[in-house]
Amino acid sequence: MIFSAGMVTMDRKRRRLYVRRFDSDWKGSVAALLDAAELDPGGRRVVVKPNLVVARRPPVTTPVELVAAIVDWLAVRNPGGEIVVADGTGAAAYDTWHVFRELGYTEMADRKGVRLVDLNTEPLERLENPTLRTWPEFYLPRIVLESFLISVPVLKAHTLADVTLTMKNMMGAVPPLHYQADGHWKKSALHATMHESTLELNRYRTPDFTILDATQGMREAHLWGALCDPPPGLLVAGYDPVATDAYGAGLLGRDWREIGYIRDADGELGRAEPLEIIEL
Repeated sequence: MIFSAGMVTMDRKRRRLYVRRFDSDWKGSVAALLDAAELDPGGRRVVVKPNLVVARRPPVTTPVELVAAIVDWLAVRNPGGEIVVADGTGAAAYDTWHVFRELGYTEMADRKGVRLVDLNTEPLERLENPTLRTWPEFYLPRIVLESFLISVPVLKAHTLADVTLTMKNMMGAVPPLHYQADGHWKKSALHATMHESTLELNRYRTPDFTILDATQGMREAHLWGALCDPPPGLLVAGYDPVATDAYGAGLLGRDWREIGYIRDADGELGRAEPLEIIEL
C-alpha cells in the first residue's frame, strides 16, 4: 500500500481542545467531553487505544475506569459499531494479555462485552512513503488503519521523547515482528531515532481523536519518578494530535517548540497554536 501524508485540514470545531476538571466521575466527565466535541465515528468500528506500555498501575498506564467510560459512551452513541480495546505492550518479559489481566482490562471487557486485541500480534499492512528518511517502509496492524482510532494516553514525561502523549502513544501499535531489536523492548528499533520515528509513525497513522488523562501526570519519566505536584486534575479531548500534545507538554512545564516531533508535526499533522480551549 502506498501512503502519502499531506497537510491536515480542520474546521474550527476540529481545532478545539475540550478541557474538564476531573471530579472522580469518569463516566460523567467522559460524556461531557465527547458530547461537547460532537464525536461521531459514523457507525464504524472504533479502536480505543490506551497506553499499556507495561503492567504497572496508573499513572504509568491508562486507568481502566477511563476506558470503560469511553466504551459506555460509544455503546449508546455509536450504535452498530464494534468497540475494540487494543494496545501492544513494549515489555519484553510478557505479552499484552498479561497487562490486560493485571490492570483490570480483561474483567472490564468481559463485563461490557467488548473485544480486546493485542496489537503486537495482529495481521499487518505494509505501507510505503518514499519521502520519509528513516522509515520509507512501515508495517502497522490492519485493524488500526481500518477503524476509527481513539487514543487514550497518560500525561507523562519521557526519557527519550521528552513527553509521551497522543502521538507517542501510537508506538503501541508498532509490531515487534519488525521493530524489536536485540531482544530488548518490543519497539526498540525506533528508540535510536525516537523523535524522527515518532513523527514518521504518525505520518502513516495519527489518532482520529484523543482523550488525554491529565488527572495526575508524571513529570520526570514515563515508568518512574516524581508525579506532578500539584496534579493538573484534568481530562483533555480533541481531534488535533499536535494541539493535544502541545497543550499536554505545557502541563508538564515543557515548551512544545523544543520537542522535536511536536515542532516538526506542527503545520503538517495539525496545529500547535493558536489553541482554542473550551473549558467544560
